[in-house]
Amino acid sequence: MKQVGVLIVDDSAVVRQVLTGLLGGTPGIEVLHAVADPLLAMERMKVRWPDVIVLDVEMPRMDGLTFLRKLMAERPTPVIICSTLTEKGTATAVEAMAAGAVAVMAKPRLDLKRYLQDSALEFINAVRSAAGANVRRLAARATVQAPTPRQNADAVLAAAAPGAMVQTTQRVVAIGTSTGGTQALEEVLATLPRVCPGIVIVQHMPEAFTAAFAARLDKVCQIAVREAKTNDRVVPGQALIAPGGKHMLLRRTGAQYFVEVVDGPLVNRHRPSVDVLFRSVAKAAGSNALGVIMTGMGDDGAAGLLEMREAGADTVAQDEATCVVYGMPKEAVKRGGVRRSVPLGAVPREILAQLNG
Repeated sequence: MKQVGVLIVDDSAVVRQVLTGLLGGTPGIEVLHAVADPLLAMERMKVRWPDVIVLDVEMPRMDGLTFLRKLMAERPTPVIICSTLTEKGTATAVEAMAAGAVAVMAKPRLDLKRYLQDSALEFINAVRSAAGANVRRLAARATVQAPTPRQNADAVLAAAAPGAMVQTTQRVVAIGTSTGGTQALEEVLATLPRVCPGIVIVQHMPEAFTAAFAARLDKVCQIAVREAKTNDRVVPGQALIAPGGKHMLLRRTGAQYFVEVVDGPLVNRHRPSVDVLFRSVAKAAGSNALGVIMTGMGDDGAAGLLEMREAGADTVAQDEATCVVYGMPKEAVKRGGVRRSVPLGAVPREILAQLNG
């Protein structure tokens, strides 16, 4: 079996040392080099091109975002962003994912060595997932400029008071995704008009990154995009994204839907878990829901989507040709939870079809 060659690019000697030990000691993974900045990385890559690059964001001489864009333009390569849990770091890491990174891994500023050791399995799985990613799809999407939000008088007039003109929604769209999902979600949500069903989303991301991700989407979409909080209403023209490190459930009171954000154990190795969301949607919304499972590694969401279908919901999977990793959709199809598979570009049409029930 071919070894997955990994290049680590991080100005922290501790990160380089610990990740080299963790990844280098894993069967099937070989650490080619561990260097302090992208310029040194480019020198090493002349000798052997890596299969996966683990890349820091803030570094001397050249930042990780500039290096990533150069890679995606010249020779697309799977990149895992390793970023600090700070406001600046998270925002830049989310921007890096929009530029073509496969995944983002968190690292704290304090007790870094222990954190990396405790997260060993997560890093190993991320590298293996990245090695099999359809990175050319990521690179192709990264070159497309995000659409300019359509402005109306709201851009000039004062915002309405909280709760004004809130409509009751009877249709709910639940979306689950993982590896490659940040760009896929941007492509889908940025296409939707302001008149669309309420949407609830689980995207596998580390804690503290989802707020920056939601804020980025909110800027490029006509619909509102928010990181979810307990008791947030699910209303037309808005998407709620589950916070990293928390599960999100759909609840119903009368004709109104709202979300609950809760702690809990990892489900399918994830928190938030797509299965947790989908199962709650099956119970709370039943046939009034659409379930969409998109690109990602593993099987999270497959069982929940089947429950949604058995409860009468419509269910859709992103097709293999447009996935970065055809893992989660494939497993959902295999278990019988998917009514039909469609290209990524057709997902917005499936969502808007829910307006007519």
